[in-house]
Amino acid sequence: MSIPNGSPSEPWSAGERGSTSATGPSPATPHDGLPQYHGAPQHDEPPQHGGAASRPGGTPPRGGVAPQDMVERALSLARPGSDCVAIAEEATTANLRWAGNTLTTNGVAASRSLTVIAIDRRADGTAGVGAVTRTGLRPDQVEDLVREAEKAASQASAAEDVMDLAGPDASLRSATSWDEVPQTTEIGVFRDLAANLGDTLRAAESAGRKLYGFAEHGVTSTFMGTSSGVRLRYDQPAGRLELNAKSGDMSRSAWDGVSTRDFADVDVAALDAGLAERLEWQSRRVELPAGRYETLLPPTATSDLMTYMFWSAGARDAAEGRTVFSKAGGGTRVGERLASLPVSVYSDPYCRGLECAPFVVARSSGRDSSVFDNGLAARPTSWISEGTLSALHSSRFSAAKAGLPVTPAADNLIMTAPESSASLASMIASTRRGLLLTCLWYIREVDPQTLLLTGLTRDGVYLVENGEVAGAVNNFRFNESPVGLLGRLAEVGVTSKTLPREWGDYFNRAAMPPVRIEGFNMSSVSKAS
Repeated sequence: MSIPNGSPSEPWSAGERGSTSATGPSPATPHDGLPQYHGAPQHDEPPQHGGAASRPGGTPPRGGVAPQDMVERALSLARPGSDCVAIAEEATTANLRWAGNTLTTNGVAASRSLTVIAIDRRADGTAGVGAVTRTGLRPDQVEDLVREAEKAASQASAAEDVMDLAGPDASLRSATSWDEVPQTTEIGVFRDLAANLGDTLRAAESAGRKLYGFAEHGVTSTFMGTSSGVRLRYDQPAGRLELNAKSGDMSRSAWDGVSTRDFADVDVAALDAGLAERLEWQSRRVELPAGRYETLLPPTATSDLMTYMFWSAGARDAAEGRTVFSKAGGGTRVGERLASLPVSVYSDPYCRGLECAPFVVARSSGRDSSVFDNGLAARPTSWISEGTLSALHSSRFSAAKAGLPVTPAADNLIMTAPESSASLASMIASTRRGLLLTCLWYIREVDPQTLLLTGLTRDGVYLVENGEVAGAVNNFRFNESPVGLLGRLAEVGVTSKTLPREWGDYFNRAAMPPVRIEGFNMSSVSKAS
């Protein structure tokens, strides 16, 4: 799985470039059997999609041509009797930026793309696949796109994952009908935020702090049609805010960030208050050597490590002996206990506040994704159940190769522990001596066999002694495996929505707890500031 290019499921990219490629279910855990994190009640109906800035029904399509019509046109132009997939995407984004306590820029942007996947089935039972994506396409250019995809398919080598296209699934329902126009966002999504932000910037200026940051919001409407009869759409709102506070002399820095669907739940003044406290903690400096420390990870740091683990938990690589999830002697570690505490890690497309597409969108085939699975349901799935590895994400093809149930990846991740109620503040108060991190960055993989990662701490590492923050310490380089960390969990707090600092560009629908780790390996002192 190519981590730098996005999350395990196909990215809901607003700026995908034109590309051409020729490439060669068992039900998952029921939704009502998954643990629920605090603040995410059970629900019976599909969630409402679209943020507060989305107008009812959206806005008329740009150019006067609906993306649904582009999908239908592409399918109708495909060679008679052939298999074809068409995926249209309409995206709008808005952003707001500030620096040095001053609003600097804002703007909006829009994009549209159409992907056609042609399948050339051959007399010997094999098939070639050709996938072509173009942006800003006019209706009169759709036929050229289809012909280009068909040509690529005819010239492609046999696809190893060939099978019948996924068919319609009556269980997949949407809050918006196929025929409704795409949902959109606009600069007005920041109306309330901007007013509160102005007050916060003025207060920070009076207190001698400097605030820097940005807010981004986007809505992407994806429309999928296949020659097997699938017609699915999904409207995905996504937003985030990142805030960095610096002391007046710029010698101290603290960061916080949140993910959101519509900014109605973002309290920028509260974020600033937390950063002001952390800047005050940094007024006393303590130098510490490298070593292993009891360490408190806030939810954002937990999410960066668990997200990387999730991306690495593919069924095929595990079955082929390539990853930390491979079993010695062959097979996978599914069924093996990984965690010292009964934590659960799962994905649920219907989790309130973290909703994502409940079906596969695959513009190309990969190790654990397949164009033949387009439209296949991505059901709520526990990857780790009460400390035990219970599933690895897969396509139908890779699941068969690994001898596992079919469990497509979804675009969110939640970690919980039973009866956990401790806040990060209460975990600090119960710490005799240890480190408190703010966030991690520049995370890179060292060894896939153990999932050893290296990276740096950033924007504040604090020494906690006798239940209080004693001061800030130097930054460190760390060397740790998220799977290894699960085996050294000493405490798990209450789960809440969070923003992964490192992976927020690709993956920002996460809910994680703060955790206490025994012997977190700070392998060397870092000069980074």
